[in-house]
Amino acid sequence: MKDEEGFWGLVEAAWAPLKVDVNQARRELAQRTPAPDEDPYGKPPFAVVEAALKEFLSNLGSISEGLSADELTDLDRVVEAKLHDIDRADIHAVTDGSDDGFLYARGFIVALGRDFYAAVAKDPKKAVLDAECEEMCYFFAHLHRERHGAFPDTGSKISRESFSNPAGWPG
Repeated sequence: MKDEEGFWGLVEAAWAPLKVDVNQARRELAQRTPAPDEDPYGKPPFAVVEAALKEFLSNLGSISEGLSADELTDLDRVVEAKLHDIDRADIHAVTDGSDDGFLYARGFIVALGRDFYAAVAKDPKKAVLDAECEEMCYFFAHLHRERHGAFPDTGSKISRESFSNPAGWPG
């Protein structure tokens, strides 16, 4: 499972068994046109999605159970690249956050799936202030460590950490 398609397929498979309203809320977040100074935190559709994150992560862990060390490394590499790609000043301006807070905000963006990720990458105003999913940032790295005794070496030479993407922070 080396490709991005496989990663997004797993993410969607983990969301699929959740209630219809949860998946509808994810679509609404991706498709909405945020009003200036909109704060969706604590309100539908954000609240619906936030309440389902633990179950989503549990599902993701279950469907990843039989994956090999190489497959987990490949998935971690995709997460790392996705987090790195949206490590941008224009997205940070919407989500805010310290180093860790911005990383966790980007974890939320990745966790919500390809549609939300693409929507935010195209229009950062679709991101949500104070939305976080810390677990997603190193999800497959932690599974790799639990099952194989060490964190994977992605070999990518990029960092998922905040403020590390030079293209996202023009000077």
